[in-house]
Amino acid sequence: MVDSTTRPWWEKWDPNNVTLADPNVDDSWKYCVLQGVYWGSPEDNGVTGARISSIFVIFITSTALSLFPVVAQKVPWLRIHRYVYQFARSFGTGVIVSTSYIHLMDPAYQEIGGYSCIAQTGNWSIYSWCPAIMLTTVFATFLVDLFSAVYVERKYGVVHEENGDEVANAITHAAKKSNQSPVDNNQMELESLPNSGNPYSGVQTMDNNDEKISTDTQSYALSESSRSENEQDVERRFRADLGAFMVLEAGLLFHSVMIGLNLGTIGDEFSTLYAVLVFHQSFEGLGIGARLCAITFPRDKWWWPYALCLAYGLTTPICVAIGLGVRKSYSSNSYSVNVVSGILDSISAGILMYTGLVELLARDYMFNAHRTKDLRELFFNVASILTGAGLMALLGKWA
Repeated sequence: MVDSTTRPWWEKWDPNNVTLADPNVDDSWKYCVLQGVYWGSPEDNGVTGARISSIFVIFITSTALSLFPVVAQKVPWLRIHRYVYQFARSFGTGVIVSTSYIHLMDPAYQEIGGYSCIAQTGNWSIYSWCPAIMLTTVFATFLVDLFSAVYVERKYGVVHEENGDEVANAITHAAKKSNQSPVDNNQMELESLPNSGNPYSGVQTMDNNDEKISTDTQSYALSESSRSENEQDVERRFRADLGAFMVLEAGLLFHSVMIGLNLGTIGDEFSTLYAVLVFHQSFEGLGIGARLCAITFPRDKWWWPYALCLAYGLTTPICVAIGLGVRKSYSSNSYSVNVVSGILDSISAGILMYTGLVELLARDYMFNAHRTKDLRELFFNVASILTGAGLMALLGKWA
């Protein structure tokens, strides 16, 4: 039974000829055989009309749901009610948090976790690599977020404060930079008096004209300075918000790659996975679109949100098509695929854990100074978050 060649250990045994009672067979190999890890040529699942249709159905639904909030914000006759937007945004937050735990962390443990086939072999057996990868990703995402914020703050001279009132900070910085003192209240009251109250109001001396011109010049300079500072503040906010969003989309795209490949190659479970992934990708797309609406894009980058939605919508269908093309050589439960998929799922889980809990939940609710101004809206948002998380967790029963 023992193969004396130098091939990897997982190629030394034929699962059809191995019995659990055979003392010559490594226990880790028996464990992998029981888990159904595959090394031979996968079965040809065939290309059916349903498999081809999944490419177009998932593309249309996921792209349409991600684009809808973005388009509705721009097109007047599609303007949606404020509570509809709040529902989409909060629902998407719940979907993202639930995805990190139910659809990424759990599969990662099944693929490379402590009780998986992979964890019984080679260097994978000497340490708990699955949670280690997640932990490393969480801190890597934190460091990217932290130093990106520090870079933006130092570049634009904005001081971060606990209350998060960045606009006030920017205005304060602009006032200091312009080196102008506030206008005296008495002067403002005098200037606001009607001219008819003064019989000589229509008469202006040369000195008054010169003083008026000087005042207008100072006001214009202050206005231009404030406008420049406002533009810098918008640019700073855009870069910070876009950076956080790109981290979020990267995590979702990693996940979309693997589920697309699995859908293109899976066998008997295709019909169930097909239906579940349509809802899965649509819910995630709705969350992406709602998050994009919260970002103020500069005029020269008006097309970016549409491109980002399209990138999300295309990822899974493209990977489904690739899966159909390599279905004769790709097995979704092979040793190498389990390793790659486990690593990507662990990375994606770490990214979405940090993004969902810190960037979305904590920033929108825990550190939001305006959260208690409308308790009805707050309870509505919390209910929407729980609905999104609950539905996404329910989908985890099938995919």
